[in-house]
Amino acid sequence: MLARRRRPCRDRFKFVLIYPVYDRGAFGALYHRQEAMAINDLISGVCARLHAFCSAQRGNVAITFGLAVIPIFGIVGMAVDYSRANSARSAMQAALDSAALMLSKEAATLTSAQVTQKGSDYFKAVFNRPEALEVQITSTYDSTAGTLTMTGSAQVDTTVARVLGQTQLPISGLTQVVSGAKKLELALVLDNSGSMNGSNKLDELKSATHQLLDTLKKAAQNPGDVRVAIVPFANYVKIGTAYKTKPWLDWRYMNNNGGGGDQCGYDHREDGGSPASWTGCVNDRDQPYDIQDTTPTNDPATWYPALNCKNAAIQPLTSDWTALNAKVDQMAAYGTTNLTIGMVWGWHALTPNEPLTEGTAPLSGIAKYIVVLSDGSNTENRWWTDSAKVNARTTALCTNIKAAGIKIYTVRVMDGNAALMQTCASGSNMYSSVTQASQISTVFAAIARDLTTLRITR
Repeated sequence: MLARRRRPCRDRFKFVLIYPVYDRGAFGALYHRQEAMAINDLISGVCARLHAFCSAQRGNVAITFGLAVIPIFGIVGMAVDYSRANSARSAMQAALDSAALMLSKEAATLTSAQVTQKGSDYFKAVFNRPEALEVQITSTYDSTAGTLTMTGSAQVDTTVARVLGQTQLPISGLTQVVSGAKKLELALVLDNSGSMNGSNKLDELKSATHQLLDTLKKAAQNPGDVRVAIVPFANYVKIGTAYKTKPWLDWRYMNNNGGGGDQCGYDHREDGGSPASWTGCVNDRDQPYDIQDTTPTNDPATWYPALNCKNAAIQPLTSDWTALNAKVDQMAAYGTTNLTIGMVWGWHALTPNEPLTEGTAPLSGIAKYIVVLSDGSNTENRWWTDSAKVNARTTALCTNIKAAGIKIYTVRVMDGNAALMQTCASGSNMYSSVTQASQISTVFAAIARDLTTLRITR
């Protein structure tokens, strides 16, 4: 009979390399990649030694192997214990997230001691891992920012890894929940150009805006917590005749009837272009101030060229919900499209300096957002009817607004430059495109939920 061949020793030893699980980015991670690599290096070393053992012929090999068994199993056991600890840490993180969401709904009405106690109670109600020992939970609430932070830590006893002297492994977690509408200033920059008359777009926009305002009103915990500005725009913005005595209005533009100043059939030269004939509209100011929030000075380049138009006037930042809804009803569609001038006045509405002074100072703990909706591409500004040139000004403006700490939602309705609107948005999840006007209400409802509901930020 033929002798049965023995398989090579290396085929009789199989090892699975174990990597710890990573989640939630830099926050709450227990293990570093270097530790995972170190564990695998140890196990790889064990594999090499066992393969050498198979082919060894000396008599002391068995003795050496016997002495090596304990650390070998200790190393493998440590990998198993790391996996157990990581599972407990994941459960801790989930419990922290759940407890923080529950506590956030009432944190504003509690003392610091009550926040700490209730945070611990909520956590214990959902965390059931007996292997986690010495559990410590801390909860803090920042009333200015409306932010609740919870952290947790514990120890997990090891099993096999005790052979190497490692009796416990630490675990930890962190979560932060922000109340979307604790303190909010929002500018609605809404396209009122002539094309909004088609496909029932303006009526659907009005309905969606009323619903959004209703959601924000209900979300405000205290009067003034949520304030909104409305900026209807076309290729100009109507600020209203209440500003006619402001020193930053440039009447030369009306007198010269220049730069496309003749809008909607009005004669700008009537009464010599004086405030008496002004209907309250302005055009882009000189570059580079057309894309800045720079306060007007004695320099005429910082002034706003006055012109006439028929569109609805802006509503500066307010928590007067009656006035806001009335402004929505006044909107009418005329003119062409200039996203730049609409968005820059949305920016003005959220800051405390001239030309609009209702906004709070930056870094005040109040979240600031702009929602811009348009159904078309940039058509013209004060200087050009070349869309590419106008787009460049809009893109630069969006960069400036975001650099100032203001987040931007963009909504494209059926037509328009999708790439431009996506670039202006503060994130891919803050850009929306609809194919029919009736979908505007769905998008605005989603934005309202994002602005007003509790959300985990880390």
